[in-house]
Amino acid sequence: MYSYDLLENGCYYLVKDKEDSPIELIQVTVETDHCLFIQRFDDPTKTEWKLKTDTLSDIIECLSDEAVSQWEKQYYGEDAYQEEEDDE
Repeated sequence: MYSYDLLENGCYYLVKDKEDSPIELIQVTVETDHCLFIQRFDDPTKTEWKLKTDTLSDIIECLSDEAVSQWEKQYYGEDAYQEEEDDE
């Protein structure tokens, strides 16, 4: 078993909360002395506070910047950041 205390602020992780649960993508967005604010990329996106002492069944991996970029293109769509041009 692992704890949320091992996760770093700003990083994306593939984790399993319980041994029989599906793999989830999470991001640590805020860290306090005793807690972490976690964003889960499920359908729909969920946010929650976790104690640093709360357990995780498995921390599969910390995603690289390249992997996060590739995932964002799929999750948000490649055109999500392009502004529409005015036809004036």
